[in-house]
Amino acid sequence: MAGVRNLTQVEAAERARLLEVTGYDIALDLTDGAGNPGDGTFRTVTEVTFRCSEPGAQTFIEVAAASVRSAVLNDAPVDLSGWSAERGLALTGLAAENKLVVDADYHYSASGQGMQRSEDPVDNEVYLYSQFETADAQRVYAAFDQPDLKSVFTWHATVPAHWKVISNMPAEGTEPADGDAKTVHFATSPRMSTYITALCAGPYHEVRDSHDGIELGVFCRASMAQYLDPEDLFLVTKQGFDFFHEQFGVRYPLPKYDQLWVPDFNAGAMENFGCVTHAEAHYIFRSQVTDYEYEQRANTILHELAHMWFGDLVTMRWWNDLWLNESFAEWASHWCNTTATRFTDAWTTFLSIRKTWGYRQDQLSSTHPVYCEMPDLEAVEVNFDGITYAKGASVIKQLVAYVGLDSFLAGLRAYFQRHAWGNATFDDLLTELETASGRELRKFAAQWLETAQVNILRPVVTVGADGTYDRVVVQQEAPADYPTLRTHRIGVGLYDLQGDRLVRRDSLEIDVSGEETVIPSLVGERAADVLLINDDDLTYAKLRLDADSMATIVRHIDGFDSSLARALCWAAAWDMVRDAELAARDYIALVRTGLPEERDINLTTATLRQATTTLTMFADPQWAPTGWAQLAETARDALAAAEPGSGFQLAWARAYLGAARSEADLAVLRGWLEGTGVPQGLTIDTELRWSLLEALAARGAATDAEIGTELESDRTASGEREAALARALLPTAENKAAVWARLTGSEKLPNWLHRSLLQGFQSSTQVELTAPYAAKFFEVVDEVWNRSDSEPAQEFVMLAYPAYQISEETVALTDTWLAAEGHPASLRRLVAEGRDGVLRALKARAKDA
Repeated sequence: MAGVRNLTQVEAAERARLLEVTGYDIALDLTDGAGNPGDGTFRTVTEVTFRCSEPGAQTFIEVAAASVRSAVLNDAPVDLSGWSAERGLALTGLAAENKLVVDADYHYSASGQGMQRSEDPVDNEVYLYSQFETADAQRVYAAFDQPDLKSVFTWHATVPAHWKVISNMPAEGTEPADGDAKTVHFATSPRMSTYITALCAGPYHEVRDSHDGIELGVFCRASMAQYLDPEDLFLVTKQGFDFFHEQFGVRYPLPKYDQLWVPDFNAGAMENFGCVTHAEAHYIFRSQVTDYEYEQRANTILHELAHMWFGDLVTMRWWNDLWLNESFAEWASHWCNTTATRFTDAWTTFLSIRKTWGYRQDQLSSTHPVYCEMPDLEAVEVNFDGITYAKGASVIKQLVAYVGLDSFLAGLRAYFQRHAWGNATFDDLLTELETASGRELRKFAAQWLETAQVNILRPVVTVGADGTYDRVVVQQEAPADYPTLRTHRIGVGLYDLQGDRLVRRDSLEIDVSGEETVIPSLVGERAADVLLINDDDLTYAKLRLDADSMATIVRHIDGFDSSLARALCWAAAWDMVRDAELAARDYIALVRTGLPEERDINLTTATLRQATTTLTMFADPQWAPTGWAQLAETARDALAAAEPGSGFQLAWARAYLGAARSEADLAVLRGWLEGTGVPQGLTIDTELRWSLLEALAARGAATDAEIGTELESDRTASGEREAALARALLPTAENKAAVWARLTGSEKLPNWLHRSLLQGFQSSTQVELTAPYAAKFFEVVDEVWNRSDSEPAQEFVMLAYPAYQISEETVALTDTWLAAEGHPASLRRLVAEGRDGVLRALKARAKDA
């Protein structure tokens, strides 16, 4: 992956031992000199002051620039002959007190890393925002770019006169600049890490509010202002501030909190201190959405807000503790959502959406402990994964259950107070939690954080002739390669069928450890219709149901009042399909009987996605067309039965257009697009029109000309993105060859276009058409990886890998590539993960057949 120095942990530790960075003064010119937006490159003059504990020593500073005009250290010019963007700039003969001034030109980014530059097709205005995690601050200014070299920052930005500029701190003053431009000066920040500094600029639409003494701002592009709903954004933000202030016992430390919804963003959001950026494409809704989308947005807002304490105020020392940063924010956002907002079932969403991601990631060949050493930045880049986020948050949730919420919060408050504005490790947090709780936690931590993979918990039940339990045992299983049997705190629920309802008669909490845990208190109890282990979802483990409970679930999964209990049963069934213990067609049968009655929109959304994956990956190809027809029929019936205009109607409509394969179903979709036969209450708005057109295009039932006509009526950044995706889906050999040529050629595509082409290149409806590209992938993947920035490089590997070519041939191609020398470790990991998916699908298909 190209563009920045691949800093190692050893280098970072040595530099942190040597240096104390006392201040940055950063002046950017984002104009062309005449007051217009700059293009291509921009100029930054960075003045950084720092102390050196060993005068005479040498070090380096990262400068991932297009070119360096000059560098002056302590009034003497620095030799630039050894500089490169990948190596940085060597600094020799350091004094005790040092001042370095670097004047350099930097590239604007189209990959979403560094200073992203996006042009809005609606009004041709330019919007900029910075994105610096993991170590991309060096793409904008000269930086000692590692988390434990915190400093204070003073920003100055010269921009077109009609632009706004937003940074971590409030602006202190503005003065005219050359041409029709101005220079905005910002207040000096408190101490923070380089990766959470930020500068965003452009003619952003702005709405302001305040809460509890904190100035609040929300921003978006001018063309998106009509879709911004600031009342809801401010409401969730204020609820989060009130909750976290009360629980953390430490006030948010900056005078303002701005949030920007920005274009072409790679992730969901980024926790820049006081200047959070969110993905516009995910979280500004141009069309009708369900409460699933609103809850996901609230969760993201709260996740980033939690980072203001955990990550920004107190920061990890090195990326080994990235997991703690993200796991804590993940746990805290769901906790806050459940307690302080209208999304009171957020733990159900955590199970059905986030933990599912963690379980999937944890069963790949690349599985790793939650805590693991990060030797260098390349290793970090591929570790923003389901283990780091979801499994880690599950461990935090279990830790809270283990020590009790009050003790956990007491330890957390002490941690924030002791380490504010500094850097800390998980060991520092454990120390505070042990002091607060009086419990020894190192063994717990080692068992859960330093081992990989996931356990299965399976009830083994013997029922006597009188209908009472003779024996109930929880068996714990671990994969042969990862034999750790952990201690699990679990709930055990006894549910009785009363009519069509499953009513919890009793529940108990027990600790499970070792291979078998007997539950003596259940002996002599009347056997329940459903015995649900891990009731309330306290632990991180895959579940199984005993045969009688499973039989009840198949007929009455909608009978639980608790969405969390239903989610646990859906999760158990999904795991069994993935593990080839349950045939794909039996899972689809369960979906058809149980899901139309589901009352939680998040659970409905997640399960419909899993049904689609089941038919795409896990069903016997001979039976799959039958399954698609069954799913389309179920979706059509559920859509007709749903309340007009409701989120459930929309969710089932989306499921129908995803499942439609027959001529009759495609004719229905064509009718909807043309305004005929549309179910009452279903609005065929902009986003749904694109989804319909993409479904038709993928199946050869729409043309390039139609896509062009649709784009003319939606000439926006979103429209361009959807049109590129729809065109990439057109099922001709010539089109696929043209798309592949763009993806693998030397042209540097903007990230939105790169992603759209990748998403449209392969489709579950076009497996034979793209089969020739399985071998071609392995011919080009190294070259694409080596010349690309990290984000597009990873996306290419994950989306262009021949995941739909489920055959021994694909495995053999992958094995041949993996056997060769010279592939970077991060690239090998992602390719091996693709292989894992094919192997799992082969086993599941064999089970289904």
